Amino acid sequence: MKVLIDTSIWSLVLRRKTGSTSIINNAEKNELKELINESRVAIIGPIRQEILSGISNDKQFKILKEKLQAFEDIAIQQL
Repeated sequence: MKVLIDTSIWSLVLRRKTGSTSIINNAEKNELKELINESRVAIIGPIRQEILSGISNDKQFKILKEKLQAFEDIAIQQL
């Protein structure tokens, strides 16, 4: 089963400051790593956009955009 990862989790995991992370943050990071290793991570367009909109450095933006392409993009359907 695929798991949709929300922007708040991506933001937490992608932060550079590793010294200030709490035990809870590490648990969340480890869980996301496990889901990635199991190929269970999915993403939707608005979350992908939110993640990338927070990157002001062009080089970092391109790197992250390329890495996020590894995750399945679930289409949002209207009811």
